[in-house]
Amino acid sequence: MTEVSDLPYTVQTVVDKKIWVPGKLFSIKTTRSPEFSFKPGQYARLGLALGLDEDEKTPPAADMTWRAFSMVNQPDDEQLEFFATLVSDGLFSPSLYELEAGDTIYIDKSVFGFLTIDQFPQGGDLWLLSTGTGLSAFLPMLGDEKTWQSFDRVILCHGTRFINEFAYTDLIQDVKERYGDRFVYLAISTREAHQDYPQKRLTDLIVSGELAELAGHAMDPEVARIMLCGNPGMTTEARKRLGELGFKSGRRGNLGNLAVEKYW
Repeated sequence: MTEVSDLPYTVQTVVDKKIWVPGKLFSIKTTRSPEFSFKPGQYARLGLALGLDEDEKTPPAADMTWRAFSMVNQPDDEQLEFFATLVSDGLFSPSLYELEAGDTIYIDKSVFGFLTIDQFPQGGDLWLLSTGTGLSAFLPMLGDEKTWQSFDRVILCHGTRFINEFAYTDLIQDVKERYGDRFVYLAISTREAHQDYPQKRLTDLIVSGELAELAGHAMDPEVARIMLCGNPGMTTEARKRLGELGFKSGRRGNLGNLAVEKYW
């Protein structure tokens, strides 16, 4: 029998689930191994023993089904939190959606990703551009004092299809109350009119210059540091458009002004 300490994952328990949009958006909280550590912006691999023997408490990692999710919580929180989309015909998310408090979930001991603020030089404006559940990678940064010590201001943009998909707004409002003018939040819906913001794609707003106008700050490569996280279509197109504006990822130890996360 394999010792638990020899496994590449830990066995954790779901402690809470929140439904943001029924049948679509949800988040789960789990217990956490004391040894699990991460930087804001990194992600974990969650595992489910789909189709395996329910009596097997520590199934082989290779036999389980794994998916990547960014941590929503702060690095020093006692529990881990993950934000997810239900894909009705998917292999993983329907089973994740069905989990309730007390159910078992497996978490890889390793953390992944380089979407962290140490990819950028200090100073200037930190732009966090997200769509859908890509928002989750940026939420820990908002509560990390190092973020506010490293940059003059933070501009968070969250693009969704519909207004009811704007999640974690209470947390975001708390950040606004704490940091005032140093924090800008732009909620952008593509399929539903919003009273304050245009009904356009995030990438279109970048190209037209409207995103900078809405934020009240220039997307100048000299002072802006931009992170992208969300659906592959957005990150690929935005990276191309931002490259045309002079933004580049870091290379070989040289810090850049653009960082992109792609994990699906």
